[in-house]
Amino acid sequence: MASPLLCLAAAAALAAALLASTPEAWAWRPAATPPPLPVLPIPSAAQLKWQRREVIMFFHFGMNTFTGSEWGTGTEDPSLFRPAALDAAQWVGAARAAGASLAILVAKHHDGFCLWPSAYTGHSVRASPWRAGRGDVVREFVRAARAGGVDAGLYLSPWDRHDERYGKEVAYNEYYEAQLHELLTGYGSVSEIWFDGAKGKNATNMTYHFQEWFQTVKQLQRSINIFSDDGPDVRWVGDEKGFAGTTCWSTVNRSMITIGEAGIEKYVRDQSVSSFVNGVVHRLITPRIAHPSLCLACRYLNEGDPRGRDWVPPECDVSIRPGWFWHKNETAKPLIQLLEIYYNSVGRNCVLLLNAPPNSTGLVEDADVARLREFGSAVATIFGTDLAAGSAARASSERGGAFAARNVLDGRDDTYWAPTAEDGRRNGYWIELLRPPGSAARPFNVVRIQEHVALGQRVERHAVYVDGAPVANGTTVGHKRLHRLPRAVAGGTVRVWIAARRGPPLLSAVGLHHDPFVEADAL
Repeated sequence: MASPLLCLAAAAALAAALLASTPEAWAWRPAATPPPLPVLPIPSAAQLKWQRREVIMFFHFGMNTFTGSEWGTGTEDPSLFRPAALDAAQWVGAARAAGASLAILVAKHHDGFCLWPSAYTGHSVRASPWRAGRGDVVREFVRAARAGGVDAGLYLSPWDRHDERYGKEVAYNEYYEAQLHELLTGYGSVSEIWFDGAKGKNATNMTYHFQEWFQTVKQLQRSINIFSDDGPDVRWVGDEKGFAGTTCWSTVNRSMITIGEAGIEKYVRDQSVSSFVNGVVHRLITPRIAHPSLCLACRYLNEGDPRGRDWVPPECDVSIRPGWFWHKNETAKPLIQLLEIYYNSVGRNCVLLLNAPPNSTGLVEDADVARLREFGSAVATIFGTDLAAGSAARASSERGGAFAARNVLDGRDDTYWAPTAEDGRRNGYWIELLRPPGSAARPFNVVRIQEHVALGQRVERHAVYVDGAPVANGTTVGHKRLHRLPRAVAGGTVRVWIAARRGPPLLSAVGLHHDPFVEADAL
């Protein structure tokens, strides 16, 4: 045991050291620099998960498959539905071949025929000869998806050309809500539900209780994403070509969008749009069409709104074939066209929803499966190797060690480069990659830029320079922006310049890739 004298001496020495220390030594220092404040609105966890999927699958299958129609009449005989070799596991395998982690099944299209034995209508698989009337396509689909490691989604058409309650507001809305209950309580977890706004020009007038439906969906499945023309979680992109706008914000004002008519009430903000003049609010009610340039409402959906108060990112729906349903005389789009769609959807801040319709035997055509596999393989080939690997990174400024420029090279979604709040307000921000020696032997023709959108979308304009020469430019970035260059380059320094007035930009990735398919197509 130490003597009292030794203890006293030690205490005196400690006191002397404390008295001799500077005031700065006593000052409190934070352990780490906190992240920047978010720029509202921001995505939910479910929306972030959905965005990171990038490619998801659609399966249009039903009565139209057997009648050769796209929009059935609702008068079809259920006895026509007889897929002799239906194999939902084969569908899921096709989805996985394309690189999809979510697949959505059309459970009921506009003809009203239900692919599950609904208790609320006789117009379903129960009335068909398939599986002796005891089959359930929805159940086989979700089981196959679960077994294949793919999440399941469902489409339930509001427009119903068969049910006699359609047009009777209370009765039909009760019927539709009851079917929502069946699908969202009887088949396990559902990751996305689709409310299609399409309806024929001469269809019976019907008021849908969307808000009641949406709240019911969220009550039954808390982590589900709801798709409709205006969300609330995912919006239609405004066309069925699979192309988002070159400017594409994840934000909109939902109050400006009317589901089903691509209708928008929009106060004048863009003086270049001649229909919006002198601050007058116009009501645009137009049918769903394939060309957003023909429709200001579709343009709003296609481009989003930097002043939007709601985070509702766009989904690009397009079919691998000309039609949504299988038709014997149709074939799949060529690979180069599918890649073009990928660059103009995923590469413009969207999720690509790619449809592959099963045929009348209940299988996705072998040629379509082969094309999906070719597409998935091509995407993996292009983006499986990052030619920025091994680069050093520097930037106009760094917020702190946790937000260093090098974070754009680590392949993680949860890390990012953040500049200081004072940097870039007048002349923009920049980040630069210094490629390692020997990079001239590894040319690239694709530049990938990604924002950390968990804290909001910020980038308004950007440009890319290689060894000081401009090679690409654009407006928004969002989750992912892909630039295909006119020719491959092999520079040693790649700089991305950014303008962002909504707040300092937060970049999670800058990547460089080589696309051999675009070059092969040019030969």
